[in-house]
Amino acid sequence: MTALGLQSLRLSPLSGRSNTARSLWLISLTTLLIGLCALSVIVGTRAVDWSDISTALFGHADTVAQAAVSVRIPRTLLAVMAGAALGLAGAIMQGVTRNPLADPGILGVNMGASLAVVIGVAWFNITSGEAYIWSAILGAGCAAVFVYTIGSLGRGRATPLKLALAGAATSVAFASMVIAVVLPRNDIAGGIRSWQIGGVGGATFERLMPVLPFLAIGFVISLLSARKLNSLALGDELAAGLGERIAVARAVASFGAILLCGATTAVCGPIGFLGLVVPHLCRQLVGVDHRWLLPFATVAGACLLLAADIVGRIVVRPAELDVGIVTALIGAPFFIAIVRRQRVREL
Repeated sequence: MTALGLQSLRLSPLSGRSNTARSLWLISLTTLLIGLCALSVIVGTRAVDWSDISTALFGHADTVAQAAVSVRIPRTLLAVMAGAALGLAGAIMQGVTRNPLADPGILGVNMGASLAVVIGVAWFNITSGEAYIWSAILGAGCAAVFVYTIGSLGRGRATPLKLALAGAATSVAFASMVIAVVLPRNDIAGGIRSWQIGGVGGATFERLMPVLPFLAIGFVISLLSARKLNSLALGDELAAGLGERIAVARAVASFGAILLCGATTAVCGPIGFLGLVVPHLCRQLVGVDHRWLLPFATVAGACLLLAADIVGRIVVRPAELDVGIVTALIGAPFFIAIVRRQRVREL
């Protein structure tokens, strides 16, 4: 096959939608995100007005309403960063594995990060934000390698179904190990259980600062992997024929996703299903071209997690539902629908 023929094959699956329509959708999503950010600052157990918001934005907290706004601002920023990271990581993992069921939670990556953090707290008495982040990234990386290795065993390569089963089994095993580590430690059990639910409450700028460099590097690596993921989507043989180094492309893209998952889990706890739902929704809007899909998943992930946080503040007032619970309520039926739509052989 000629180089021109290979190039046409490379582009043919990506040419279903116009760039104008994609741009309009991206502008609409960005506008929605801005509106959700404003709503997140406004909505809460205490009513605030615009004068309180404008004053709090300049660092003043002289009244109770201004103090409430000062707490909601870092919470909103954390929800945006965590949602963007998990949405992008989910799209990367689905692209790397060519698995429609890939998700940081389903593949065991989030639970691997959680186990590493819990071990660090219980056995090594880690307390700093940097130690949490490094532990979570190491755990996420080890879990990803373990799941891919298990999914590659036996006849054939790491099929989507085998990876999903290996990830689900690994998540259950790691969750049991977390309980085993925490059970004898009553002094940390309450904090660990609360963190394991997954949430953005209690965010402060001091908690956000250590995680920013890791998220920034993860975002850059992941977004720059778009063209390589387009090649991988054509299959390993054709991608290799186009000059792509398959193992390197997968490793680099996966590293970016692991950074995003590990850093987010360290700050928020394990938040499941968001990385599964967002890429599927974005494909309905922009198709399978990762040059568009990855930015869309980033913005849409931020929108979904921020919306889940807002809903969690409203539905059980004056208490709150953590975003981990809200995303699970959304994601579990979505996961079942995906499985029902596709035959086992097609997975």
